[in-house]
Amino acid sequence: MHYSRIMPLVGGQRYFTSTAVFLNEVIKLAISLTMALYDISANLPSSSTATALFSSLSSAVFTGDSWKLAIPAMLYTLQNSLQYVAISNLDAATFQVTYQLKILTTALFSVTMLGRTLSTRKWLSLVLLMIGVAIVQIPSGPDATSIPTLKELKDGQADLHLPRSLEELRDLGSLAAAQLTKRSATYEGIDEDFAAANPQFNASIGLAAVIVACILSGLAGVYFEKVVKDKTTASTPNVSVWVRNVQLSFYSLFPALFIGVIFKDGENIAKSGFFVGYNWVVWAAIAMQATGGVVVALVVNYADNIAKNFATSISIVISFLASVWFFGATIQTNVSSTLSPYFSLSIWGILLLTQPRSAVEGTTDTYRRLRKDDNWREVDFKTRDTDWRVKALEGVWEEIRVDGT
Repeated sequence: MHYSRIMPLVGGQRYFTSTAVFLNEVIKLAISLTMALYDISANLPSSSTATALFSSLSSAVFTGDSWKLAIPAMLYTLQNSLQYVAISNLDAATFQVTYQLKILTTALFSVTMLGRTLSTRKWLSLVLLMIGVAIVQIPSGPDATSIPTLKELKDGQADLHLPRSLEELRDLGSLAAAQLTKRSATYEGIDEDFAAANPQFNASIGLAAVIVACILSGLAGVYFEKVVKDKTTASTPNVSVWVRNVQLSFYSLFPALFIGVIFKDGENIAKSGFFVGYNWVVWAAIAMQATGGVVVALVVNYADNIAKNFATSISIVISFLASVWFFGATIQTNVSSTLSPYFSLSIWGILLLTQPRSAVEGTTDTYRRLRKDDNWREVDFKTRDTDWRVKALEGVWEEIRVDGT
């Protein structure tokens, strides 16, 4: 995504992010529809017609509670739009690190909306990850070999570095020459064209977009989890995760199309075209984001949002290494020294989250068990109370240690 926003212009223009968000939802809808049709067909007689198949799909998608998905759909669409704003103003690694703030927002919404109780270990792992995010936001010292632009010198945003040798002067001249733009004429809109060809980062805008996107991500994810895992009733039949994905993508099309494509960029799209600025890089970014969205929904269905967010933390390392391998990013000392503590804290936090609890593994310690109806009992884990262990995994029992440290 980041490279698609800073790469050389395609056809003299950069693609509109609203079209990318819309196509993202179209691809997710196509994938989910295909899998939902497959699931439904498996439960129908082999002699069923195509009409019966699509009728069953329509009945499953437009159930009585399908409207509930309109809320997270709108939140996800806005979040995706803000992701493009953030990735256009931050480098890939910094964006990925800062975006992990969604772990904290997701945990808070899980506690408030789902009534979930987090152990001290999980809160500690959250704190470690937040410290890592804060470390990344600490400004690094300026690179002595970087060349300030004329605008930075004029605005007082950079110090003038005086060369101390002829060799350094020659190197500075070669680098500065790349920043000069030869113009034989001017025309209306030249400033906009120059800005598009030479994108500038605005860290403040990028950070603000990330923070809002994290809040929306946590709220939408927890709300979606609540809808997906709600107990079925007579009026709300059991709905597969693929049908839920169809509902989510279907409702996401409306804000993506009407608010993004038509209202926000409609005039420019009418002049330049829907697919202006597209190439294989843009299509690859859209496809990967759409596929990732489908995978996230599956993880939420079979695990939970907090586990999903911790698992995706490893994508920070992958993003950083991919930037170096594919796009020639330089591993500068200040970057590696900033990200390394975060990587360490992330791994530690993940280990704290995923480490099996001694109670489930079985120890000689005595614990006191409190059930939802406030009935107490004590268990010695040398007996390996299988019934309790199953109920613990289902969230029925809460453990309070009696002896030991």
